[in-house]
Amino acid sequence: MTIDKAIELMKSGRFFSAEFVKKDGSTRKILARTGVKKYVTGKGMAWSPSERGYVSVYDVQKKEYRLINTKTLIKINNTQL
Repeated sequence: MTIDKAIELMKSGRFFSAEFVKKDGSTRKILARTGVKKYVTGKGMAWSPSERGYVSVYDVQKKEYRLINTKTLIKINNTQL
């Protein structure tokens, strides 16, 4: 799977699992979804995540929003990148 197809899968609004390297060098496994509107205030972010290679997702297990760095993506739905 290519990075472009992985980003397309993440932005589809379906549930997906992913593994990626965090900024501190550790890895994170996440069960997430895009398109979630809960807890959104309407203010928005001060910067555009897509311009910097990130995808904003909702972590289903922690019930918080997270950013996935597409440049450090290791796996998505059990498919090695």
